[in-house]
Amino acid sequence: MKKHAIIPIFIPHRGCPNDCVFCNQKAITARQANVTPADVRRIIETYLPTLTGRGLETIETAFFGGSFTGIPMEEQSAFLAVAREYKRKGLIHKIHMSTRPDYINEAILDNLREYEADIIELGVQSFDPAVLEASNRGHSVEDVYRACDLIKDYGFELGIQLMIGLPGDSLESCLYSARETVRMAPSIARLYPTIVLNDTELCAMYRRGEYTPLTTDEAVDITKEMYRIIAAAGIRIIRVGLKSTDLINDSDSDQNQTVGHTYHPAFRQLVEGQIAREELEAQLLELLGSYEDENAADGTRRVSFFSNGNSFSNMIGNARRNKEYFVQKYPEIRIAFQRDDSLGDMVFIAKAD
Repeated sequence: MKKHAIIPIFIPHRGCPNDCVFCNQKAITARQANVTPADVRRIIETYLPTLTGRGLETIETAFFGGSFTGIPMEEQSAFLAVAREYKRKGLIHKIHMSTRPDYINEAILDNLREYEADIIELGVQSFDPAVLEASNRGHSVEDVYRACDLIKDYGFELGIQLMIGLPGDSLESCLYSARETVRMAPSIARLYPTIVLNDTELCAMYRRGEYTPLTTDEAVDITKEMYRIIAAAGIRIIRVGLKSTDLINDSDSDQNQTVGHTYHPAFRQLVEGQIAREELEAQLLELLGSYEDENAADGTRRVSFFSNGNSFSNMIGNARRNKEYFVQKYPEIRIAFQRDDSLGDMVFIAKAD
């Protein structure tokens, strides 16, 4: 059962004068109008009846969509005052926002602490200085390290967002970013494959032939290795890939703002399914090396794959691709996919029957 819920407050492109090559915040947030403190109250009041009484451990109000700490301090305070009111009433438990690394300093953090904020996510995107420059991020990698240290020194929870496949990126730089993320020791992380959106410099680069986006398979291959590095350090990966909206999807609709088939609506499942397949296949090959045929009365080799209910769809694979993969590659083995809720999430076990 889900134990965590977020009440999202989208503030599109507020507080961010920089134009990163990949950014079209109106498409990312699917909202264009400015948000007021009254809107914050209305959104919280709209969500709360659907969340209370469900046994949730944590309800967060989260300010996403722009660089929250880049908007004027009095506006930050006005938004935060509404969220703090609901927190003090015990109706929400945490206040969460995303921002840029260069919009973190002592004065900003003092104000966030005054309004009882809890979680600060940094849009780091990459720890490679060349990638940051090629993406027109407008800040240095030194800004990233400084912001991470300050946030943790103040006692806030740190989140880090990374992108995969930016201009100048490579497998090596992505893995370096994953390892540096571990070194910064955030509580949470997000991994986003780069999506080419209309009305961005990246789209212009793509049309000029100056930028080639990763294929879905390439993005999955890189992201799964980053996922392994970060998850192995105990960092919770709360999102992999952008959420589908009316403006960001895989359809041929005129509203769709994605270009070049760079978006997949089930990207997280592709990544986690590929991890499941590789882990199960490694265990299967080890079992086959020691399998005793006489244990099967009819001579058929039988193996069961296990995961808990949360990870079962990853074990099967998006569109059943893992199941089909094993059937086609190992036709001589009868494989059963079974649920074992004693296992943790993303734990996959193969056993000989």
